[in-house]
Amino acid sequence: MAIACSVDPDVPAHTQVLGVPVFAGRRLPKAATRPLDLSYLAERGFEGKLGQTCALPGRDHTVVAVGVGEANEVTLDGLRRAAAALVKAAWHDKRVATTLLDAAPRGLDKGRAAQAIAEGAVLASYRFNVYKRDAKPCRVESVTVVGRGAAAKRGVARGERIAAAVALARDLVNEPAGAMTPRRLAHVAGEIAEREGLTLTVLDEVEITNMGLGGLEGVARGSEEPPRLIELVYEPPRAPGSNGRTSKRRLPTLALVGKGITFDSGGLSLKTADGMETMKTDMGGGAAVLAAMSVLPSLAPGVKVVGFVPTTENMPSGSAIKPGDVLKIRNGKTVEVLNTDAEGRLVLADGLSLAVEAGVDAVIDLATLTGACMVALGRTIAGLMGNDEALIDRVSAAAERAGEAVWHLPLPKEYRKDIDSDVADIKNTGSGRYGGALTAGLFLQEFVGDTPWVHLDIAGPARADSEDGYVAKGGTGFGVRTLVETVLEFAEPD
Repeated sequence: MAIACSVDPDVPAHTQVLGVPVFAGRRLPKAATRPLDLSYLAERGFEGKLGQTCALPGRDHTVVAVGVGEANEVTLDGLRRAAAALVKAAWHDKRVATTLLDAAPRGLDKGRAAQAIAEGAVLASYRFNVYKRDAKPCRVESVTVVGRGAAAKRGVARGERIAAAVALARDLVNEPAGAMTPRRLAHVAGEIAEREGLTLTVLDEVEITNMGLGGLEGVARGSEEPPRLIELVYEPPRAPGSNGRTSKRRLPTLALVGKGITFDSGGLSLKTADGMETMKTDMGGGAAVLAAMSVLPSLAPGVKVVGFVPTTENMPSGSAIKPGDVLKIRNGKTVEVLNTDAEGRLVLADGLSLAVEAGVDAVIDLATLTGACMVALGRTIAGLMGNDEALIDRVSAAAERAGEAVWHLPLPKEYRKDIDSDVADIKNTGSGRYGGALTAGLFLQEFVGDTPWVHLDIAGPARADSEDGYVAKGGTGFGVRTLVETVLEFAEPD
């Protein structure tokens, strides 16, 4: 059950647990109206570190001290983590309230702070329990953010919606690959489109071939499950002009492209058994795109957004593509496939080609693309590459606001020769062992032309091996919040 979030100027009478922020050194915010027994906290080793909690006995409800860290270092993500810690402390209670807004520093936008609190609270409650008989779900039903003003109310409402979208992405990734097939993913996209009023187009295997989507068609050859190309379109409401008529001003258009490999065996370049255990996560980019698209109508940004998800399995069989085969991508370029386990870039090439054909102003793609990016940046940071500095800066800033860590990596021109092929326009792997994330980015760049473009390699942060704050074990939904933030702030790049 999803947590319902709201704003109230006072602590509701029915509250069972009240979360109160405490700075490092057991200091209370100046705006705090509720005294705490600081000696009691000291006796129990509570110092106010970010994410620490300590329950204190109360007459009407339990009071939980929630650490928010140093007063001059409180950030939006710190508030997310504090709210998550509160929900975990109140796991078995139904009605929770919090004065965490009191900890937001003066320079932090109140609406964004309230949004972060709602996101952290809702996401902390997430568990994928569909197949568990002994599930112990979170019992929290409501979280009231104590505060005033329209900005706080808008922020909480936005945070609740965005968190629900992240949970959707997590669900899609966490489903077994035998259940979340390309056809099932297309069905989910249809449900989203019908519910949210989006325009949906789904290409089946025949249409994919007829449309010349050679990368997607090629990767799909080894599987008995047919591929799909999913396209969702969000059209913003048109504002009336000065004459009362609907404005015909051209709106900027952004394309989101997500890799939707619902299971990746590696194809004939077969992965190890251990390497396949988590390969249902290989659709993390596609899940993020579908989830981000699902929340746009309720947020109503003034930007047209087109989402593309090329989706298939990558399996070994007698019909699978072989190392040395050549595929023709939608934009006409030919690719020599030397490693069938470098399949994500092949399906993305078609998705990027379609995005450029649509005449969009900018493209962002997300993909669990390379193990090399994980080697470089670890499990919690995504690699960011692109061909347009303004768009790179915009996406980086959006990721920071969203609390999703990214690191800008280069696309060195001198590395481009590493994907030259003797028999085709390019090949799908680099020539050496090193710089695999960068040569993968250079490969994708071949399919965007001059269109401003950013690539997010989310191979590391798309999946978590353990819980961490509001991040649950399993699929994380990484990228959803960054995409939504980018769309909300998007303006046509210079």
